[in-house]
Amino acid sequence: MTITEPVQSQTKYTGARIRRTEDPRLLAGRGQYIDDLTVPKMIEAAVLRSPMAHARITSIDVSRARELPGVFDVITGEDLAAVAGQQPVIWLPIPDQRIAKTYALAVDRVRWVGQAVAAVVAVNRYVAEDALELIEVEYEPLPVVANLDAALAPDAPKLYDDWPDNVSGSHSYQFGDAEKAFASADVVVKGTFDHGRAFGCPLEPRGCIVTWDSFADTLDLHLSTQSPNLARDLLCEVLGVPVHKIRVRTPNLGGGFGNKFDFYGEEVIAAVLSRRTGRPVKLIEDRVDSFFATSHSRDQRMDFEMALSNDGTILGLRGTAYGALGGALGTVGAGPCWASVLTCMGPYNIPNLDVTVKVVMTNRSPYGSYRGWGAPKGNIVHERLIELAARELGMDRLEIRRKNLVAPDQFPHFSGAAFTYDSGRYADCLDLAIAKVEELGWLERQAQARAEGRSVGIGYSFHIEPSAYGPSRIMNLVGLQHSGFDEVTVRMDSVGKVTVYSGQINMGQGTDTIYAQLAADGLGIPMDDIVVVTGDTDSCPYTGYGTGGSRAAPLGGAAIQRATERLQAKILRVAAELLEASADDLEIVDGQISVRGTSGKSVSTKDVGDAAYRRLLDRLPEAEMPTLEEVDVFDPPNMATSYGCTALLVEVDRQTGMVSLLDCLQAHDCGTVINPMLVDGQLAGGLAQALGGALLEELVYDEEGQLRTASFMDYLLPTSTDIPPFHFYHQETPAPDIPGGIKGVGEAGTIAGVSLVGSAVDDALSDIGVAVTRFPVTPPRLLDLIRDAQSGKEGSL
Repeated sequence: MTITEPVQSQTKYTGARIRRTEDPRLLAGRGQYIDDLTVPKMIEAAVLRSPMAHARITSIDVSRARELPGVFDVITGEDLAAVAGQQPVIWLPIPDQRIAKTYALAVDRVRWVGQAVAAVVAVNRYVAEDALELIEVEYEPLPVVANLDAALAPDAPKLYDDWPDNVSGSHSYQFGDAEKAFASADVVVKGTFDHGRAFGCPLEPRGCIVTWDSFADTLDLHLSTQSPNLARDLLCEVLGVPVHKIRVRTPNLGGGFGNKFDFYGEEVIAAVLSRRTGRPVKLIEDRVDSFFATSHSRDQRMDFEMALSNDGTILGLRGTAYGALGGALGTVGAGPCWASVLTCMGPYNIPNLDVTVKVVMTNRSPYGSYRGWGAPKGNIVHERLIELAARELGMDRLEIRRKNLVAPDQFPHFSGAAFTYDSGRYADCLDLAIAKVEELGWLERQAQARAEGRSVGIGYSFHIEPSAYGPSRIMNLVGLQHSGFDEVTVRMDSVGKVTVYSGQINMGQGTDTIYAQLAADGLGIPMDDIVVVTGDTDSCPYTGYGTGGSRAAPLGGAAIQRATERLQAKILRVAAELLEASADDLEIVDGQISVRGTSGKSVSTKDVGDAAYRRLLDRLPEAEMPTLEEVDVFDPPNMATSYGCTALLVEVDRQTGMVSLLDCLQAHDCGTVINPMLVDGQLAGGLAQALGGALLEELVYDEEGQLRTASFMDYLLPTSTDIPPFHFYHQETPAPDIPGGIKGVGEAGTIAGVSLVGSAVDDALSDIGVAVTRFPVTPPRLLDLIRDAQSGKEGSL
């Protein structure tokens, strides 16, 4: 259910619940994904991965694999390193950080289970897999650093011999006087919060088809990526092929979730194999590969404390976020861990800060992007500490939140650590959530359940979402080695139909639909007259950062609005010539152009298209250039901050530790809502992922660095029976720095869900004082908490 406060508008499509135009083809099975594609003379590759978490490679013998009939080529790390550079890192937010890089294939040492060691390309994948079994690799085992504690130990084995320890980097942000604030505080609450390792786990694994034309020296890729322009730029860096000779095409994506934003070694491997064999090479990861080779995330420890006065006013926040990175830095480096520190103050006015990010290398798969990036871990800090403070002070947890929320007249609000929040009505959003909890009868349900002896709790979590990642100069300043602007082209053809070209990628979030909605309103034409084209670096414009950071709607949408405004002005000037009227007096309604307020003569966009492209004589004004096209580049002056308050109703079985999710709602503000149906879908999908991460999903390593949850038998994903009903209620506070007032929403649902579960479980078990600090809250872990709490209570009686 959605309740939206209406924004006054003259638009026809913006704000309407319109089904995704992409869906019929996909639902009919007509979508084309990377593994559906074939190209002439294509051969297929497979990758040999290390079974060791840490070892020297003493020898590799590929002779038997080369001799297998059907094998075209076999390459090792030394072969690849001779023609390709190291894997790039684009996020360097920590000054003087040590950069642990690697090649697409290990050269002399492996540092995680699953690291690519060699690759085979053969007539098909079956032969390639058989050939992998014929490769003989000898390893010299080295001491394993399996987790954060092992990596930080004073006598820890070093992953990189020329480093003094395993710390890649550390950086602190100070604001105000935290030491003084803590010294004068009435109450200090502290907690160590652990979030287990996880990954996005898209339904479709990653893959590519690479054709290296040695005659033209060009590289053509079909690639399952969220960021085709970034991939093209990084391929240029690694392979030395000029950007203008690289083409990246993106088919339908079967889920991205940030995993397909990162730049992986497999596309480099496929490119090198294609160059060596002179044939197109397909390389698709299977599900086992996916668990080891797709970016992991979330693996952090947040060690923080909060200072408050007796009336609940927050005086200060300090602590350290530890990131357990892998054996090498992924594409985004320490970016997600850094972002968790920048969001750990949330929507609250905290005058004194001393916060640190420290990232550490471990013998695990590289750390990378996943929906929400660092914000879910930052959210855990401020929301869990506020609830611990409420317990300590004997205050209502919602009133502590309300007391410290940034007020509307305090925007723009500097958070104290790099981010400036643009706008918000936080207290209104909190009140909306509270009102809906009451309206849905949750308090009565809880009271009735408790009267029956059942443990039912209500959890709350207020989140902020820095969206519209794009202020290029600001992002460069804080460590991004890439731009963040968006570019679009809007073109009307000779029969009055429109094509929108964007560098964004449609991966299920409905980009094609909302872009058509915005363009239709901007030009005054039917949505059916618009086609949206994405996913080809040759035909589509440059988009700096790609599809991530909740930026497709605010940045791409803003560029469309600005381009269509200029294009409409030209259309009206041409129509004025045809109608012998003033352009200022004309309007376009459903593709028909006439004098505003009259029912007289009109012309269509088809007539205008004809005048601009074909029959120009006496139809196109002499001052106008032929064709109808506008290009816009939008680089926002600031990010746009979405926010929301989420509530969750749960029941805890004290005998088994099982948590049942009964109901869930979110009051949310993402500025101007383009399509409420799609916004609700984004929120629901994000919440489902977050709840899975809060209760089920964890990549578990043993002390030898072996991944023990490397299949869906062990890595548990939520199913439809695990997910509660969702209710969404929207308020709209337009973004002041984004044309159209649009804020991002792609990661909003993901941010609050983990701390939300902790809040609800705590409330369900409030009589024994349980406080959840480790996620996911699996039944065995929760049973241990319950037993410890019961034991402590009995001991005090």
